Amino acid sequence: MSDSQFDYIIVGAGTAGCLLANRLSANASKRVLLIEAGRKDDYHWIHIPVGYLHCIGNPRTDWLYNTAPDEGLNGRSLRYPRGKVLGGCSSINGMIYMRGQARDYDQWADITGDARWRWDNALPYFKLHEDHHAGANAAHGAKGERSEVLLADNTVYGETLRHHIAGGEWRVEKQRLRWDVLDAFAQAAVQAGIPATDDFNRGNNEGVGYFEVNQKSGWRWNTAKAFIRPTCYARPNFELWSSAQVAKLVMTNDEDGTQRCSGVEVWTGHGYVTVTAKQSVVLSAGAIGTPQILQLSGLGPAELLKQHGIEPVIDLPGVGANLQDHLQIRSVFKVQGVQTLNTLASSWWGKAKIGLEYAFKRSGPMSMAPSQLGAFTRSSPDQPYPNIEYHVQPLSLDAFGEPLHSFSAFTASVCNLNPTSRGTVSITSANFADAPKIAPNYLSTEADRKVAADSLRVTRRIAAQPALAKYKPEEYKPGVQYQTDEDLARLAGDIATTIFHPVGTARMGRLDDAMAVVDPELRVRDGRGGVVRGLRVVDASVMPTITSGNTNSPTLMLAEKAAQWLAHEAEQA
Repeated sequence: MSDSQFDYIIVGAGTAGCLLANRLSANASKRVLLIEAGRKDDYHWIHIPVGYLHCIGNPRTDWLYNTAPDEGLNGRSLRYPRGKVLGGCSSINGMIYMRGQARDYDQWADITGDARWRWDNALPYFKLHEDHHAGANAAHGAKGERSEVLLADNTVYGETLRHHIAGGEWRVEKQRLRWDVLDAFAQAAVQAGIPATDDFNRGNNEGVGYFEVNQKSGWRWNTAKAFIRPTCYARPNFELWSSAQVAKLVMTNDEDGTQRCSGVEVWTGHGYVTVTAKQSVVLSAGAIGTPQILQLSGLGPAELLKQHGIEPVIDLPGVGANLQDHLQIRSVFKVQGVQTLNTLASSWWGKAKIGLEYAFKRSGPMSMAPSQLGAFTRSSPDQPYPNIEYHVQPLSLDAFGEPLHSFSAFTASVCNLNPTSRGTVSITSANFADAPKIAPNYLSTEADRKVAADSLRVTRRIAAQPALAKYKPEEYKPGVQYQTDEDLARLAGDIATTIFHPVGTARMGRLDDAMAVVDPELRVRDGRGGVVRGLRVVDASVMPTITSGNTNSPTLMLAEKAAQWLAHEAEQA
């Protein structure tokens, strides 16, 4: 910890924070501090793809959150993993590269009143950092394949910016394995009316196919590898503080009465250090950590803050509200005459084969993402667009972290892509070390319960197709005795779990939107029609609505936009 003053302070070295640190420190005249509460990503299980099993629930890499008991889950509480390590959730997540649907970003533009968030204006920012295995084309970017991308949406400073791109840092590859039972499920999905696809990331992800993943030659590719090493470490204007937790923001008043964030107060493990930022503090602590830090700093719902003895600086009722997440409903089918991981890993010899394949080829089950096959479709014919997503796995178990079943089986997990249920994140004390209360309020609307019931019927329809018949699928969970909407919705509450996609708790919106936390350029609102100077939020918490798929890559896109805004803002100062 060499200094106490920087140009930029980035709170959270996760998905967004690592990209921001890379982009902002590219200007050698700007000193950038990146603060991470967790340790560096030098734990070997981070980098072996199947190592997520050892990272989730491990204090070395996980915040170890749990949700409050949830009425929609029939009183159950869920484990709620969040990455506490360099790379954040990109170091422990499922590695699936998924942008969502074009309509997601068009909806953001409608909510914010800002066309710069439309799909056509978001796509170039996905391509800026992408290194796609198939090379550069209209939908993808690739390292070393120079292309010109017109960023026509950026009119912040009255000019159109043109970037010459020679490819990005974020590696996207095909998976290095296949399973007969998953191939059969894909064929069954086609027979059930879901088209085959080889690319979920062109704006309409309807279809069935193997997921593409953020891996490089069979290793996990996290944002620390992509954006921090070796680039940032070689820059003298970049500094990383790990095992350092931000306790609160430092808020001050300018001479004109405008609120400013001038820095942060950091707990180092030995004491508090106050660090100041000449340009901006950027909160990238995630959909749980960001609202917690804002509330601890006096920015949040005034009544909540007063309950915990915190003097409100700005009454922002939207801080911690609007929590959205994807809830997956896990259906398990026993099968016969086909290998699954249950049987392959049931003996020491099978486990040895798995280990040897990975050691010599970097392929096989140890290279597996948590889900290999994906499908996007409609829960019922009256849905105007694909509204459910499948994560299909050649294995089964009672719950995450428990042993595999002794019988051969596959799991077809299905989630509602656009839930209408909304939850909250709220501090439980004025102590930064105390975990916040996470209350997702799953299945709290009739619409979500209806989608849950309908999606289980879609799963059954796929399993009944001829392509799977040779394996004699038998529904083990939830069980064919449950048929009515009421039965299936209640069963969803019994067996569903999170896919770890929390967003929305510091959402963006128009300046006159009382529940918006940040404006369309991700600057924190001051509650009086303006913005707090020197403070932005850049992570999944700013999403006004959840994207139709996995949320890691959309977070990188919005960080790419924010980095450009921050850089040009500094040029104009």
